[in-house]
Amino acid sequence: MPPQARVEGDLKAALKAGDKDRLSVLRLLLTEVKNERIRLRGEVDDAAFTALVRRAIKQREESSAQYRKGNRPDLATREESEAALLAAYLPAQLGEEQIRAALRELVAARGLSGPGALGAVMKESRQLFGGAADNATVSRIAREVLGGA
Repeated sequence: MPPQARVEGDLKAALKAGDKDRLSVLRLLLTEVKNERIRLRGEVDDAAFTALVRRAIKQREESSAQYRKGNRPDLATREESEAALLAAYLPAQLGEEQIRAALRELVAARGLSGPGALGAVMKESRQLFGGAADNATVSRIAREVLGGA
């Protein structure tokens, strides 16, 4: 089942159950998907959907940090629970060792080394991992692998 269809199904279930918090988050996510469809003038593929979900989670994590700074733990907790709800729509994430092994293989196959090759590694890793790995984690591991190459 495509992730967008899953969100729509979960939205209906939340509506029937009267789960207002979940309903609100899913409506916002579907609105983002619709806006992206308009921007792209076409359907939103799985990679774009994953990017939308990641962006929404990042926004909530940043908001949570600001609320904690402002001594508003109630709002921070709400943002964190929304981020956790959204995380269910991300593909299963690869572990660091899996990422490290794949990047070592990529670097060895292409004969890359040094910090100048980071851009090439990141470009290929997006295609290799898709939404199954966080770019910040991939970048950190790629720097390690390239530094040790």
